[in-house]
Amino acid sequence: MKMLSKLLAVLAVPTLLAMPPTASAAEVVVYSARNEQLIKPLFDAYTRETGVEVKFVTDKEGPLMARLKAEGKNTPADLFLTVDAGNLWQAAQEGLLRPVNSTALKANIPAHLRDPDNEWFGLSVRARTVVFNRNRVKPGELSTYEDLADPKWKGRLCLRTSKKVYNQSLVAMMIWEHGEDQTEQIVRGWVRNLATDPFPDDTKALEAVAAGLCDATLVNTYYFGRLMEKKPNLPLAVFWPNQSLKSRDAGVHVNVSGAGVTRHAKHEKEAVRLLEWLSSDKAQNLYADENMEYPANPRVKWDARVTSWGSFKQNLINVAEAGKLQAKAVMLMDRAGYR
Repeated sequence: MKMLSKLLAVLAVPTLLAMPPTASAAEVVVYSARNEQLIKPLFDAYTRETGVEVKFVTDKEGPLMARLKAEGKNTPADLFLTVDAGNLWQAAQEGLLRPVNSTALKANIPAHLRDPDNEWFGLSVRARTVVFNRNRVKPGELSTYEDLADPKWKGRLCLRTSKKVYNQSLVAMMIWEHGEDQTEQIVRGWVRNLATDPFPDDTKALEAVAAGLCDATLVNTYYFGRLMEKKPNLPLAVFWPNQSLKSRDAGVHVNVSGAGVTRHAKHEKEAVRLLEWLSSDKAQNLYADENMEYPANPRVKWDARVTSWGSFKQNLINVAEAGKLQAKAVMLMDRAGYR
């Protein structure tokens, strides 16, 4: 189990593999923006169970989408796998995916975690929430994402750069909830409250909070989990914001990693079967647990480490909105001085 954990642990660092040969009927080809350490053990398990060989190419999502466009009908790719609903939405908008009518996928993946037109499906959930310094903040001081713009947080907030898609998606969802004007005022408040310049990644922001440079930050929870496994004595804790509100858009902002069948898939049936398997109970545990993400399939139990952070209510806005409003979010953050 220890060896499997090491195999599956992932920081999503892309590696470009050699171009796979044309797949036969007993093969399926995946273009993946998730790295080999995560997907290979999954695909090996699928091959053992079904006899279907999975070949894959890994790279960042941008180059992979450009490759799919350039290859057109000649692409060997049957499935496109990536992180963030914004990227999945873009792939669908650019005509790179095809609709999938699957009873199993609709049963396994909640509506707010999949494309309304069924061109892509979430496979794991990442919560972007508040992490605070237990020695400097009482939980009662915290409430919502929006409240972090309040002057009481002046000089107490750390953030990751706005250049990362995770923050772009968070702000995009806030635009859906509040409109552009109000969201811009919230983001301006965040900027006014910064203790220092934004950090290049979530881990650096967490370390700054732990060191007392600031009191709270916004991160994906698996970054918190990874850091705490290495340094369990850090004075950090998770807080779930926006829980007391009653509307459907209340709750913790969530996003997904997910996949869709490519428009020109040569092996559509095999690709759909693989996608269905990835949404199944067995595969969901492999896919989500070791990266300390949440399973997209609500029937699957959370990993014990993830469970220890407590339960929370998810924001039920369809994550596709993160893609639709992402361009507006980027421009808004720029206007607000959030770099």
